[in-house]
Amino acid sequence: MIAKISGTLAEVAKAAVLIEVGEIGYEVMVPGYALELLASKIGQQVSLYTLEYLEGSLATGGNLVPRLIGFMHSEERAFFERFTSVKGVGMRKALKALSMPISRVASAIEAKDSKLLQSLPGVGRRLADQMVAELAGKMDEFALEAAAQRGDSSGWAQGHSEALEILLQLGERRSDAQELIERVRQVDPKMDRPEEIVQAVYRLKAGQSAIS
Repeated sequence: MIAKISGTLAEVAKAAVLIEVGEIGYEVMVPGYALELLASKIGQQVSLYTLEYLEGSLATGGNLVPRLIGFMHSEERAFFERFTSVKGVGMRKALKALSMPISRVASAIEAKDSKLLQSLPGVGRRLADQMVAELAGKMDEFALEAAAQRGDSSGWAQGHSEALEILLQLGERRSDAQELIERVRQVDPKMDRPEEIVQAVYRLKAGQSAIS
């Protein structure tokens, strides 16, 4: 089983990325929230923790196609395996549904926040209730991580705290990420979307203006 893949990020498509390892290119499907983050790393070396599975059905006369699913951290992979244990949540549905960081999804499950879960792509009320019923009480290790990160910077809006979480997942040092986010806040206090904040942080790191 391929548990981890490291190479050059060559392409980012709608639902997958292409990682070149030597002369071989591997298509790796990734959760929705990770696509935009990885788009900023095209041409760079990346490492993803992976799961393998076979897609298709021999029972209907089709073929089984091997697939790779990638995650930035091993904890995200562990969450995904638990998340897909819910009845009705297959690999494809889970990848589409995870449009926000897994720690926020885990926090919603622990808080039994069905409304937030219903905001995930492809998740209706019945499936949200099913997630809560099957997983509440089993997501502490993922939800507590998010709570700890949000508590480090009092006075920050939720978007800034989520941006910090994303930067930590991308391998940034906590102290550096906090300092850069604070600089972004000073330049544009109204910027509150996590993805925009992360992009502004990387512009600062590159010596550019935080405002595009």
